[in-house]
Amino acid sequence: MQNWSTQLTLAEIDLSALESHLWEAANILRGPVDASDFKTYIFPLLFFKRISDVYDEEVQQALAEAGGDFPENHRFQIPEGCHWRAVREKTLHVGQALQQALHGIEQANQRTLYGIFGDAQWTNKERLPDELLCDLLDHFSRLSLANSQVNSDILGQAYEYLIKKFADATNKKAGEFYTPRSIVRLMINILDPRPGDTIYDPACGTGGMLLEAVHHVAEQDGSTRSLWGKLFGQEKNLTTSSIARINLFLHGIEDFHIERGDTLRAPVFTRNDQLATFDCVIANPPFSLDKWGDELWMSDRYGRNFAGLPPKTSGDYAWVQHMITSMAAKSGRMAVVVPHGVLFRMGAEGTIRRNILERDLLEAVIGLGPNLFYGTGLAACILVFRQQKQADHKHKLLMIDASRLFKKGRNQNTLEPTHVEQIFDWYRSWEDVPGVAKVVTLDEIEQNDWNLNIPRYVEAVVPDETISVEQAVAHLRSALEEAYAAEDRLAELLRQNGLMG
Repeated sequence: MQNWSTQLTLAEIDLSALESHLWEAANILRGPVDASDFKTYIFPLLFFKRISDVYDEEVQQALAEAGGDFPENHRFQIPEGCHWRAVREKTLHVGQALQQALHGIEQANQRTLYGIFGDAQWTNKERLPDELLCDLLDHFSRLSLANSQVNSDILGQAYEYLIKKFADATNKKAGEFYTPRSIVRLMINILDPRPGDTIYDPACGTGGMLLEAVHHVAEQDGSTRSLWGKLFGQEKNLTTSSIARINLFLHGIEDFHIERGDTLRAPVFTRNDQLATFDCVIANPPFSLDKWGDELWMSDRYGRNFAGLPPKTSGDYAWVQHMITSMAAKSGRMAVVVPHGVLFRMGAEGTIRRNILERDLLEAVIGLGPNLFYGTGLAACILVFRQQKQADHKHKLLMIDASRLFKKGRNQNTLEPTHVEQIFDWYRSWEDVPGVAKVVTLDEIEQNDWNLNIPRYVEAVVPDETISVEQAVAHLRSALEEAYAAEDRLAELLRQNGLMG
């Protein structure tokens, strides 16, 4: 095993270098491990290294200040033999030593860290031979991740960078855990969480929406502490829920509530046999989820079927109704990403849509451009709800067509910061903008059979392009030539296949 005699310190490494170093750690796994599984191994190792280095730092501080080290000096306890250093000394059965160390740390910190390292199969030597794990541990050991050398802001940014890199590398599967941060920023700007607000994401993925809420409040409050204990998230996937918890810890958030579980079948956050309610509810849930739990919702104990039972083949309106039920009675507001079909599909969903609209909770519908989300090229939209609309918004809603705002990419389009600012300005202005935005009354929507399809209300502006007779004739001639050429190609294909004499 290679023995590095020195570690890179913060003075020697900036954010860019840290990001590159972490990505190189993932590249060590390339080959034996599929790119979609990088996150299963890299994130737990990063957190293990961080808490080990911080533990050593706390020991030195305690010895300097009090002449002795005690358990209360440490944010997290690391039992004997479970420190990063102990695992790195191993050259045989490294995976077993690593698994035992991670399990030991979880057991010693059950209230805060139980299950946080996920369920990676570290002892699978076909996938993770000793030599590979030694290389990986050596690579991480080059970096000191103590607080004094890498602060939480830098490490948090590097962690988010790694999450996005993993999403880019596994585009089709990334939609399960990652929402592009520009879209998250738009949603958070609209909800405008304030210091002390409770924030809830029922499909929290890697925790990006909760973190963006923290950043938003910190810009106003100068601190994140007003949201400690106020962040709530539920995530079905074990690995992803672990990544979310690590994400918040690495960003310096020490008090939050991220739980693993199926939100639609078994919501975790309840009070007195009712759903807990929150000031801000935000999510990008799975689109049109099949077999989402309709059998339980026929008589949902929490009353989440108040507007109707969604079809078993599409859980979109199950998520919407769950989130509406989770909004606080007065301060509650909500933003959710859904596919466009939610706006116009009929049948059971049409009935649910009508019942929700009649409650006058929907404030805005924002149509986004295509291919902005991982795993789908389809365009999506954002629905904004408020328990208490301001007076001039009652019995109305704002339709925004932002479908033309995006930067074209090779594999993925992006919503740029200028686009986010423009859409937010349209939302905040709450006024008609030709070809872009329209304030619509509920009476108009009822006349359209409760259909919310944006083009029904926002008419595209056709550019006034007057052309000369000569130009028109030229266009016609060009079109005829293309048609004749296509006809000739078709005739040739028919002849080649013996279908034409």
